[in-house]
Amino acid sequence: MSERQYSPYGTYDAPVLAQAYEDRGPRVRAYPDTYRPAYEARPRAGRAEGITGPMPSREPYGAVRTGGRAQARHAARRRRGGARSDSMRRLLPQALVVAFLAGGTTAFVANDKAIELTVDGRAQVLHTFAGDVGELLAQQGVRVGEHDVVAPAPGTPLASGDEVAVHHGRLLLLTVDGRRRRVWTTAQNVDDALQQLGVRPEGAYMSASRSRAIGRQGLALDVRTERSVTVMADGATRTIRTNAATVREAVEQAGITLRGQDTTSVTPGSFPRDGETVIVLRVKGHREVREEPIPFAVRRTHDPTLFKGTEIVASAGRPGTRRVTYVLRTVNGIAQKPRRIGAEVVRKPKAELVRVGTKPHPDSVNGAEHLNWHGLARCESGGRTRAVDASGTYGGLYQFDRRTWRSLGGSGRPQDAPAEEQTYRAKKLYVHHGTSPWPHCGSHLYR
Repeated sequence: MSERQYSPYGTYDAPVLAQAYEDRGPRVRAYPDTYRPAYEARPRAGRAEGITGPMPSREPYGAVRTGGRAQARHAARRRRGGARSDSMRRLLPQALVVAFLAGGTTAFVANDKAIELTVDGRAQVLHTFAGDVGELLAQQGVRVGEHDVVAPAPGTPLASGDEVAVHHGRLLLLTVDGRRRRVWTTAQNVDDALQQLGVRPEGAYMSASRSRAIGRQGLALDVRTERSVTVMADGATRTIRTNAATVREAVEQAGITLRGQDTTSVTPGSFPRDGETVIVLRVKGHREVREEPIPFAVRRTHDPTLFKGTEIVASAGRPGTRRVTYVLRTVNGIAQKPRRIGAEVVRKPKAELVRVGTKPHPDSVNGAEHLNWHGLARCESGGRTRAVDASGTYGGLYQFDRRTWRSLGGSGRPQDAPAEEQTYRAKKLYVHHGTSPWPHCGSHLYR
């Protein structure tokens, strides 16, 4: 392996370790041999002093020699044995290190896994010591969010030969048939996204091609599926398949032209739904200006000189005039209700002023009580307070003329006064003139 390895004894590089093994072996075998024969171990004194020839013996003539060459060989063996002991002492630690490293390498080779990692369709085979999927993704710098899909799940343990797939989520601002929504998809192109979302692309309008890639930044996509729309116009019915964006566009695709004020039963700018029926309305119309009266207001003021219930018009009101503009239309030949589109005041109305009496009525008139005033009123006016004769001269319950009414203290017209006041004035008239003011009905006072 060319990558860095880890063991309980530290971090190492495999090539460096192999080179160390190669370098260390020859140095062990290259240790010099320290064995030398005794006669080679020390130079002779004579030769050391430059004397040639055999060295004279220092022993007395005839003495017995106790060593000789045998003794020298024994000494050399002892020296060689000591050198070998030193070499073994030096080699032992090195051999132990090699053994430990070999054992650690075997253990780590057993934990090494070959994994196939696929990220958004791009696959690679790698070796890792990661224990689970999450650790593998962290080692490889692959970040996942809540909209991403990881298979198997991040906590799943890993074994050599496993396959791990990561599909990143992409935000799709999708508008389908006028309805907009935000959806997340792991598809990498428009066609796959539509299949995931169950949108049928056949015959549909799309703002982007089906082969367009969807980047990690997302995409805005407008889709109008093919729909069936029925158009009724001019007595004919047409059914079409369309992916139009508006009802007006669908009507035009059906070969029908909207002119002037023509419209449709469905708002022309609305989105046509599947199975919808659209009726074309042929509209003709014109404007018409009319003058209309404006009612006047009535303002009442209290007058203490008038008996209660009496109202006198002090100033007559006058209605105003308003000029109103209407639109008159026919739809498919049928007249519609006029539609008011504007108005302006030509003449303002004048308010009517009315005086309202607050004076209390007298309790009685001496000499006129206990008579049948109800019978007299029924005979003269049918019992109607505001009755007026055909000539307009006489009015009220008892048919007073205005001159007589004013002579009795009345004001305004007698028919405008309340019934109590009219009866009071009639009693005063009876006291002064008896039943002569009512020649035909006066006799009813005594019945």
